[in-house]
Amino acid sequence: MYDIIGDIHGCYEELTLIIKKLGYQWENGIPLHSSERKLIFLGDLTDRGPNSLEVIDLVYHLVHAGAAFYTPGNHCNKLYRYFLGNRVQIKHGLETTDAEFKRLSPKKKREIRHKFMKLYENAPLYLTLDDGKLIVAHAGIPEKYIGQYNDTVKSFVLYGDITGEKHRDGTPIRLDWAKNYHGKQIIVYGHTPVKKVRIINNTYNIDTGVVFGGKLSALRYPEREIVDVPSTLPLVEEKFKSF
Repeated sequence: MYDIIGDIHGCYEELTLIIKKLGYQWENGIPLHSSERKLIFLGDLTDRGPNSLEVIDLVYHLVHAGAAFYTPGNHCNKLYRYFLGNRVQIKHGLETTDAEFKRLSPKKKREIRHKFMKLYENAPLYLTLDDGKLIVAHAGIPEKYIGQYNDTVKSFVLYGDITGEKHRDGTPIRLDWAKNYHGKQIIVYGHTPVKKVRIINNTYNIDTGVVFGGKLSALRYPEREIVDVPSTLPLVEEKFKSF
């Protein structure tokens, strides 16, 4: 049994609230559930929100302790390249994480960099659970790619069904892959903020835009029950996608 939490984007306060609302009790720094449920994080832990480094620290701790699963998103991929020392653009959200990181002492910088890089390097591109009945992939995955891990699949899982074209604000144009999904596996994903969890064709988009003033949402599996907490941040209406 799992509780899958959508894109957190540095919203640490809302993360701790939803973990509590899901029925977990903290014991020695680990949230445990009486029914032995496990938390799942589907990527985009950081950027845009106020406490990205706290989110990294918590998720690393939980995954390292075997109390949670994690699979990366596009912002995770970019942060990993940033920590590698690659030339990346400090924008589209990374500027907030960069600012947090630069305020740390050299020792703390080494610690958080090590934790995130280890978390990322040990993470599967997407999660296959419950004997293949449940797939958790950051931006989704079409049925034909399930079981594959090549560069084409990686691009889709991290960035969605992109066309190469961009909107006026510089964000990529993404096609609605879920509309054409007809597989038996349940696909849980995020990446594209929506006002409420979008359920279509056995897929669940649980990114409800907490960092844009929406909600932080979770899907309880196998119950398929949605649990959410409101954002503490102001609403940015134009960031939400309507289909």
